[in-house]
Amino acid sequence: MNPSSSGWINKHQPVINRFLNAQEINASEFYELALRSGFLYGVSVSSITYGKKEPLKWTEIERTKLNLFDCLYYTYFYNQRDESDFYTEVCAFYEQINPKHASYFSSFSKSKPGAATLEKIIQERVQTNEARFERNFSNLITNALLFLDVIAFEQYLKNKSDLKNYAAALEAGLMNIIWIALMQKEEKEQYDYLLLKLFEKSLRYTKAINQEAQSLDDLSLAPFQTLFEKRYALDLGALALWDDHKLDKTEFLFLNRLGNLLQLPEEVLKVSTTHVLDFIHSNHDRISYLNYSNPVRHFYTQTSDTVKRLILRNKKRLLQELLESKDLVMLLGQSTYRDLNKAEKKQVKAQLLDICKSIPSLAIFMLPGGGVLLPLLIKFIPELLPSAFNDNRIDPSTEDNS
Repeated sequence: MNPSSSGWINKHQPVINRFLNAQEINASEFYELALRSGFLYGVSVSSITYGKKEPLKWTEIERTKLNLFDCLYYTYFYNQRDESDFYTEVCAFYEQINPKHASYFSSFSKSKPGAATLEKIIQERVQTNEARFERNFSNLITNALLFLDVIAFEQYLKNKSDLKNYAAALEAGLMNIIWIALMQKEEKEQYDYLLLKLFEKSLRYTKAINQEAQSLDDLSLAPFQTLFEKRYALDLGALALWDDHKLDKTEFLFLNRLGNLLQLPEEVLKVSTTHVLDFIHSNHDRISYLNYSNPVRHFYTQTSDTVKRLILRNKKRLLQELLESKDLVMLLGQSTYRDLNKAEKKQVKAQLLDICKSIPSLAIFMLPGGGVLLPLLIKFIPELLPSAFNDNRIDPSTEDNS
């Protein structure tokens, strides 16, 4: 069975049926299976139903597709105790939940509900590393939010009305918890703020999050009522805090207080506060981005290299477009030795995006979230400009010696 080939769901469904019928698994036990697989962290190092006994050596994306299906299937099975209408319900759910600003499933909305349609939906839902998705630079974070689909599907099975508002409120609550969690760090780095931006750019049901909440006391936990909702909130908070294989006292107390406010048992608090550390330590050598002291730092470095490569490949065309925009070049030159004001930054951003529109390879900057990469674009552009535009550029080595 190959999750990258059509027909994989029909081959896999008997396996998960046997898995669920062989043992009575409650919601808490299944959640921990999903947690141990890495699916809730956006990194599926194993599959829920196969564990380490994989028929083939699957890729991380293939395991993620399997795990998303298993979580959706279990949620339906657990709530209905019957799988006869699963495909009808899950396809109807995705058609209803599909945000208006996204077009992931528009081509499938009129397809006949079934395994083949769900395969296509899952393929679009899971961000991949295939060439046509190279533009999606927030793979890790987007997949970390996939479990939100499962939680929303559970709500759909209970109450099919007002589903989008429910999903938006839950997503907003999760984002605020992540924001407050990051604020607990005694030493904040630029990568911590980048992590927050990546979460924001991965929003599916809301366009912006109000970050006025500065502590858990300012945060409404009303959206978190079910076991899945509460545990997911706690585990995403733990994921946001991790960066150096340890939690300091402030971070530990934050997670403990969050768990208490969510009214989770003591043993659940222990699992959430220790599992993310154990998971990253155990899989340090298996996952590329875990081989760095901070996964977000690795992402930033990798993305920086990608942007530089795109710029160099399109050097001639980009330079031509830049030289035709004299005001932009002047501002970019000045930005090497002084901070631009708000109006100037806005002008630079708008003109750069106009240039990116004309160069297909730079379409990455036009996608939702592409604005996060603009500082990288600006960082490398001065290297392309003629030396006359760099007369006032400050050489870091010279500055250090002065």
